[in-house]
Amino acid sequence: MAVLLRLLSVRLLVASALISLIIACSPSSEPVSDLALNDSAEINDAEPSEAIVVYSSRNEHLIQPVFALFTEQTGIEVKYTTDKAGVLIERIKAEGKNTPADVLITVDAGTLGYAAQQGIFQTLDSAIVAERVPAYLRDDSDYWTGLSLRARTIVYSTERVKPEQLSSYQNLGADQWQGRVCLRTSKKVYNQSLVAMLIAEQGETKAESIVSSWVANLAIPPTSNDTKVMDAILVGQCDVGIINTYYFGRLQTKIADLPLALFWPNQTAEANSGVHVNVAGVGILKHSKNAAQAKRLVEWLVSDSAQALFAGVNKEYPINDSVEVNPQVASWGHFKQNPLPLSQAYVLQPAAVKLMDRAGYK
Repeated sequence: MAVLLRLLSVRLLVASALISLIIACSPSSEPVSDLALNDSAEINDAEPSEAIVVYSSRNEHLIQPVFALFTEQTGIEVKYTTDKAGVLIERIKAEGKNTPADVLITVDAGTLGYAAQQGIFQTLDSAIVAERVPAYLRDDSDYWTGLSLRARTIVYSTERVKPEQLSSYQNLGADQWQGRVCLRTSKKVYNQSLVAMLIAEQGETKAESIVSSWVANLAIPPTSNDTKVMDAILVGQCDVGIINTYYFGRLQTKIADLPLALFWPNQTAEANSGVHVNVAGVGILKHSKNAAQAKRLVEWLVSDSAQALFAGVNKEYPINDSVEVNPQVASWGHFKQNPLPLSQAYVLQPAAVKLMDRAGYK
């Protein structure tokens, strides 16, 4: 036992000597200076604020590049979840004050209006948004703003239709189009908003007459989406239809020399005439834990660089017409927009749904 203790003592002495030798041979370490501490504090102060959490019904491939640019330009991280608009709105309501989300991005003025009516938004209160976004493309009560435009317009076969034969949405109910019209189902919000805005423009009685005439001219039962409207035209099942412009852009990218074209209806001098437009838009959630940075994101989204990307990636129009349009989209030509406030799309949507049901529009 004594031998073991002596061996351990020797080893400890050797180890201690080696450590002392290493320290003696190493460069001396200077104490941390006040300047170094201050530099560290400044770096910490400059670190990005807490990440912004976005719920989005806009698909990931459309929003990820936008948020990446925002983070690059501001240093603020954006986390996001995507799902259908209705699912996200119900989730926000269920989460209440405990929601982790700061912002909701979704499509269609009617959907945005519904979200506002459900009490999930706070007012934007932004002079920047008010300056850059036309009043008719944002909420009357300042709960949401549009971010990009899509037109819901007429598409036609360039092989069987001449553009001079077309004039207005109403004209698609004329006798010359009997058995030649294709429409997307009335169950989808885009057509509900279109008819709601027809009510705002024409009054309910006249709007119902227009929709009934469309139904009378249908070549096939309403399709499930806009792409199928164009597919039906391509195979000769019908000659004209109504679609969102970005669907046309996507198909045009896939098919060289696409034998379809867009027509801008209702281009008269009347005050409330023009192509029906709709928006992708955004609102700040009432229970956001990071409202200041959420507002910063919203204001950045209406900036020139953000607008060009947000709209361009989906072949849409920037909400601010001073921003350069995607070249493919620009090639479709200019058009007069219907200037009626898009907030009417939500207000009149219940009436529009009932009207379409009465007209037999499935």
